[in-house]
Amino acid sequence: MFANFRQAMAWLHTWFGLALGFVLMVCFFFGSLSVFDREIDRWAIPETRFEPQPMPSFDRMLLPLLRQVEPQEADYAANMPALHDAAQGPMTPRRELPADEFWAYTTHRDPVLIMGVGFGVPHPRDPDAHNHIHGNVTIDPRSGTPVRDDALKIGSGWFYPMHYGLNWTWKNLGTWIVGLAGFAMLVALVSGVVMHRKIFREFFTFRPWKRTQRSALDLHNLTGVVALPFHFFFAFTGLLIFAGTVYFPVSHTQLKPLHDRHEALEARATGLPHERSGQPAPLASVDAMVAEAKRRWAARDMAGEVGYLVVHHVGDANSYVSIYRAGSDRVALVGEGIHFKASTGAVLREDPPRTAVSEVNEFLTGLHLQHFEHWLLRWLYVLGGLLGCACIATGFVFFVEKRKQQHAAAGSPGSRVVDALAVTTVTGMVVAALGMLVANRLLPADLAGKGDWEKLAFWSAWGLALAHALWRGAPVARARMNPAWREQCWTIAVLAVAAVVLNAVTTGDHLLKTLFTHPDRAVAGLDLSLLAGAALAVRAARRLALREHAGLRPKAARPSAKVAHG
Repeated sequence: MFANFRQAMAWLHTWFGLALGFVLMVCFFFGSLSVFDREIDRWAIPETRFEPQPMPSFDRMLLPLLRQVEPQEADYAANMPALHDAAQGPMTPRRELPADEFWAYTTHRDPVLIMGVGFGVPHPRDPDAHNHIHGNVTIDPRSGTPVRDDALKIGSGWFYPMHYGLNWTWKNLGTWIVGLAGFAMLVALVSGVVMHRKIFREFFTFRPWKRTQRSALDLHNLTGVVALPFHFFFAFTGLLIFAGTVYFPVSHTQLKPLHDRHEALEARATGLPHERSGQPAPLASVDAMVAEAKRRWAARDMAGEVGYLVVHHVGDANSYVSIYRAGSDRVALVGEGIHFKASTGAVLREDPPRTAVSEVNEFLTGLHLQHFEHWLLRWLYVLGGLLGCACIATGFVFFVEKRKQQHAAAGSPGSRVVDALAVTTVTGMVVAALGMLVANRLLPADLAGKGDWEKLAFWSAWGLALAHALWRGAPVARARMNPAWREQCWTIAVLAVAAVVLNAVTTGDHLLKTLFTHPDRAVAGLDLSLLAGAALAVRAARRLALREHAGLRPKAARPSAKVAHG
């Protein structure tokens, strides 16, 4: 079928890249935005525009609020019938479910504090399973005032899950599609290295003055080579992170009995009770436990704040409190957990030193999830993600440019369809994200279900971008450039500037204020990024217009060999 191995690799690279490149484009773009997901949240929810706070007093502030949390109606209706064993008695009413777990979580970039309650199911169908109905609340840690739960956290609640699950949660289908695309990307990277024999030269080669096909291939090769380690690392670690939870979930297979047995043995070895005893017991001062955990961290020369705190088996004699350190000062995703007996505050266990394998795993996971404070490294992540977008986008352009003459002569719609999909994925995706930000500032803050309207704006903008790309794609069938590229670049510029202006008008947080009088790095950073994106979009639109006009000019007749050689 192929003359040599390199041709086979070229075929693999081309068709794997085309078939799943649309998904990978989404992963790279929204992965880049996810680097600053908490900062986007602060822009989208103005009442959270204050500096991040350390975890407040559990005894005085958090515990009274947690005791007021109720199970979520939607969670109860969706999961309670499946968890409850009707043979043991009637289903417990939602508000009568007993609290089994308290937890609180904060980060160095998140001004609000997220906490929740896991409510136990009194008559579970499977006693060994995680039988919880959940109730969550988000608060202002300065005062304990709840923040509206229906306000969509656009960064961490929409853009972030988009990059690994496409916000398609049914049967985890989105995560499976992204996993397939990640595997295809590894294949495309390896095959790309094999097929490019002059890979070092391509590191220094970019000829923007050449025709579109040549300059697109140069940029495709350049961005692919420059960010090759970045692309490989993130595709590989992304697959590793979900391998044990989604792709190969041991606890949900025929190995479940072994998994449950391992949990019981681990509880016995660590001294952390796996089940409730059935005997009530009071809760000692958690603040005292926090102070002891901080003292022990400081004694290890790693003083820090609490990032995550959880009370297991609430109100039971087997209850214990796990306190984890906020690891924002290091790359490895480690918590240095210390566990206390809830009724007395006595230390039950400190997490032991990690093995070499777990050290590597936690470092790679932390490097992917980037919970650290290193701002320069964060911006390098953004640059690497955008280079990935550029590599995929130029791959699309090269694919179309290489074939559109042939398809136009044969009357085939192939290039037109691929080009429309490329426009939708590249510029249309940015239009959708910006449309969501504009909708966030236009919709009233107290609008019921505002988050649902913002999601509708996102999908509507993306759908309109697809319709526009298909409608304006007729020139591709005549081997010319699709004007939708240029027009959507102008749309991006308008929407980006509109988002900045609307933010200033609706909140008063204009750039002069967020940069100088009342500095707010998160809000100012997003506004400046939007303006920079608008400037790049304008430049791209103007360059595309020149390319379009050049393509419309009749080509000069090539001189004959006799004339050419004098």
